[in-house]
Formats: sequence, C-alpha cells, structure tokens
Amino acid sequence: MKLALPQLTEHLQREILPVYFISGDEPFQKDQALNQIRTAAVDAGFTERQVYHVDRNFDWTQLQQQASSMSLFAEKKIIELRMRSNKPGDGAKALVTYCEAIPDDTVLIIVSPKLEPAQQKAKWFNAITQVGAGLAVWPIDRRELPQWATRRMQQRGLQPDAQALSLFCDRIEGNLLAADQEIEKLLLLSGAGEVSAEDIVELVTDSARYDVFNLVDTALLGDVEHSVKMMHGLKDEGQEVVLISWALAREIRQLISMARVVEEGKRLQAVCEQYRVWPKRRAAVLAALQRGNSGFWADRLQDCAQLDRVIKGQKMGNRWHELLQLLLQIAENPAGLKAG
Repeated sequence: MKLALPQLTEHLQREILPVYFISGDEPFQKDQALNQIRTAAVDAGFTERQVYHVDRNFDWTQLQQQASSMSLFAEKKIIELRMRSNKPGDGAKALVTYCEAIPDDTVLIIVSPKLEPAQQKAKWFNAITQVGAGLAVWPIDRRELPQWATRRMQQRGLQPDAQALSLFCDRIEGNLLAADQEIEKLLLLSGAGEVSAEDIVELVTDSARYDVFNLVDTALLGDVEHSVKMMHGLKDEGQEVVLISWALAREIRQLISMARVVEEGKRLQAVCEQYRVWPKRRAAVLAALQRGNSGFWADRLQDCAQLDRVIKGQKMGNRWHELLQLLLQIAENPAGLKAG
C-alpha cells in the first residue's frame, strides 16, 4: 500500500505493517515519520533495534542475517536501513527476497531520498508495497505552510492570530526544523494561549531557508513579491546565480515545447501528463502556460542567455540585477522592483 503523511497516525492506530519505506527530501518530516513508526512499533512490543547506514559498500546479506537471527531475550526487533541513495543497487534483489519471506518478529523501516517515478515501478519497490507501505514525504510549500504551522502550534496550546501566523511563516519558510524549535521557544517564553504579531517579532528568529526550485515555481505561479524575497534570501545564503540560471533555463526550455503542443490544440492537463509534470508542480506549470505562449517563453530563454553571458563575464552587468529582471519577466510584473 501507499500512505500519505496525514494518514500515518490513523494507520498506526489500526495496525503495524512488517515493512515501511519512507522517501523524500524534507528531513524534518522524514524524521517525524520515522519516529512515529518506531514509537508505534515499540508500543507493539518491538523493543530491540538495529540501525544500518547503507552506502555502495553495504553488505546486503546483513539484512537477511539480522532478520533470521534470534535475539538473546527473544525480543521482537526493529531494523532501520538509512539509504544514502534512492537506488538500492545490489540490494534490490535482497529486498525482494526479504519481502517474500517476512519474519514474524521484525519491523523493517527503510529511509531514502525521494524516489523517481521509474523507481516507484521497480520490482523491489512493488515487493515492499505489497507486504508493507511506501510513504512519500513532500516538502511543505508556502501555500500549505500556514496550515502546518497552525496545527503544530495548536498541538502545543498556542493560538496565533492571522497576522502572527503570516509573520511566523515568513520567518521560518523552508526550514521546518527551525519552525518546530521556534514553536517550542514560543511556548517556553510566552506560555500557552494567544500569540500576537508582537510576540513573533520579539521571540522568533528569522530562519527562512529558500530553495532554488521553489523559486522557479514561485515565479511560474506569478507571485512576484515572493519571488523577489526568495531571490534575496538565496543571495544572502550565498547561493550562486549560475545554479538559479540553470534551473530557470531548463524549465523554460520545457515550457517552450509544452506551449507549442498547447498551440496545436492539446488540452493543458493532457500536456502535463505527456511531459510527466509531477502533481505537486502542475499548478505552477499550468499558470505559466496560461500566461505565456511559446514565443513569450522563447524570449525568456533569450533573457537566460543574456544572464549567462553576464555570469561568464562576456557581457557587462550585475548578475543579480539581471536575474531579478528575468524573474520579473517570468512573473509578468511591470513594477520594476529593484535588486537593492
């Protein structure tokens, strides 16, 4: 079976499956899911625990040996595999073999980076989801962040007003670990109850962490103000313009191809399926295709080429200023906000 993160609590109240596969690139939520499964397993009597860090030199025979070995005190056990890669390599066969003969006294929890669509169709992953559960952990985007923050605060007895919640989300965006720590600090310093914007200003550290690919999607959505804020955040964090430029150019090339197919009469949703746009990204891509035709995006690709020449020193200019102008063009805002 496949589980979504919001389903996990209710699922664990009903049953504990013999195998769980947690995948994703958002560390805080992955760790929360792992702890939740581990705690439920311990409560169910699986008290012994073995942890293995899987790299390319990992000996996969250890999995079967550990699963078949008897504990000195005949205790049920939890085996955790922390995979550095989303490709098990030689471990694919070992995982299939394990799932074909599941031990009664063991819960296997595997944690990996985000899986690609092809990996989710692989024999080893299908073997896991037939006897256990696959849990994909997605990053919390800006639209979902207020709901996530409200839920985390309310769990601790905090009641933020709308202004406090908005300010809190601005300060911790993209950094859920810092967000959770700041919520604990709020509770410690101000106590349970109502939380005002003044409380956030006084007590919450600005811990926003921005991501290049989230910046791309924010610009595609047409959110100019937030795109500019994210660009400045990446600049302050020491991000190189060349990576942002590469990500934008790659996306724009695909948008040109997709826009041409739309102009031939194909429905937008069908084009997204043809180009395998992930469901989480479809709103951004659809917004971009609705705002600009193939000619518009071809012009933006020329803007990318100009930015690239500035980055390489082949053309005079300020790379961050050129990037800002490109973002404004992508989001179609004539306001001319300055880089500062």
